[in-house]
Amino acid sequence: MGVRAGRGVRLLGWAVLVVVVAVGLGTLVPRPLIGGAPAATGGRHLLVLTNPIHTDIAVPIDESVLQKFGFLADEGMPADAPGARYLVFGWGSRAFYLETPTWAELKPGPLLKALTLDRSALHVDVMGEVGMAHPAVSRFEVGKTEFDAMLDFIAASFQRDDRGVQRIAGAGYGDTDAFFEANGYFTALAGCNTWAAAALRKAGLTTGWWNPLPVTLGWSLDLYNSASDQPGGLQP
Repeated sequence: MGVRAGRGVRLLGWAVLVVVVAVGLGTLVPRPLIGGAPAATGGRHLLVLTNPIHTDIAVPIDESVLQKFGFLADEGMPADAPGARYLVFGWGSRAFYLETPTWAELKPGPLLKALTLDRSALHVDVMGEVGMAHPAVSRFEVGKTEFDAMLDFIAASFQRDDRGVQRIAGAGYGDTDAFFEANGYFTALAGCNTWAAAALRKAGLTTGWWNPLPVTLGWSLDLYNSASDQPGGLQP
């Protein structure tokens, strides 16, 4: 191995070490640093839904939630349908969201944007009953004041113009979901999981200081908060 090659390997090793340390500290150092999560009051609950790369937040539907997000029904979403139990919100890379409905359709362009810099979009879905036994579902009890603060954070993430929110025409995975233009830019360092973590902190939960991955966000939530194993789909 030449001198340059050896130096390159060492630099790569240091870079990997820095990333590992940053992710580790981002998981273990709590945010907020002082105070921690309040005791669960049972006032409201929320669900955290994860897959290998993304985190969504599901909020139970009631009159106050429908009033807060009344524009969803105006956009044709079945938020007030008899079987609707949760609104599910996710924020992410616009290109990756819209151009990668399945892993089989992954393309270099959207992936590159997601790893560098991209405009953002909000994905909203309507769900019925949720099985709490699924490993990708966690339920947390929060206070009403904190729950409302989280809803305000989510609502503020929608990009608006003179006509209101901006639905992305023709974008969606099925009959119950839609995409909307969102505020903020997506990067690999500040992506969908860091947005979800910020929303959860508004709800009074403690996360890690920096959680770029669902698994690290899940570890920090488990470490600093108490998850409830009550069945999903109950009245809030």
